[in-house]
Amino acid sequence: MPVTGAGFINRLARTCFWAGLALVPMAAQAADEDPWEGVNRAIFRFNDTVDTYALKPIAQGYEFITPQFLEDGIHNMFKNIGDVTNFANDVLQVKPHAAGVDTARLIVNTTFGLLGFFDVGTRMGLQRNDEDFGQTLGYWGVPSGPFVMVPFLGPSTVRDAFAKYPDTYTQPYRYIDHVPTRNTAFAVNVVDTRASLLSAEKLINGDKYIFIRNAFLQNREFKVKDGKVVDDF
Repeated sequence: MPVTGAGFINRLARTCFWAGLALVPMAAQAADEDPWEGVNRAIFRFNDTVDTYALKPIAQGYEFITPQFLEDGIHNMFKNIGDVTNFANDVLQVKPHAAGVDTARLIVNTTFGLLGFFDVGTRMGLQRNDEDFGQTLGYWGVPSGPFVMVPFLGPSTVRDAFAKYPDTYTQPYRYIDHVPTRNTAFAVNVVDTRASLLSAEKLINGDKYIFIRNAFLQNREFKVKDGKVVDDF
């Protein structure tokens, strides 16, 4: 069947499009880890200002007025919910043992641990895994791409930023129809997460942006490779 000029142009365009998509991962992998540093720093300053004048004071107040046992229990409950995400990504990464452990943790902590308030699973030797869809993509060879600072959400990479959305399907907020309940649960989770990071701030030294960027990238590499990384200290 003869190919017209228009048909040839359309076919060429499609070929170039798919070829371009195939080259995107390699281009992202070869790129400098922080080519957008100028924009990232601006977003970091914005996030840091919001944290300094809003999140951090709220987290400090929460930590001050909440008894330690209650704070630990609330933190455990959110971690128990997070085990659903861990389990889903264990399955996607074909890790049957990890999936079994996280399933057992969910059952034990939800029942005997009173919806996860008590971390019975860890006391039984069921160590919690920490997986997300960004790690799943990395497990299957998708490169991280450049470092990116996301407004309100903090440090990430191109791969991990896009991977945040699929993980929302394993979180309860999407399925809570009662808006006040959903917003309250989300807000408490944010404050709990920020409060858990207060003690880590003393470790930051030098350029805060570079310290957080490097710590994040090293931590993500460690998680994606399940701890099998080369120590280049």
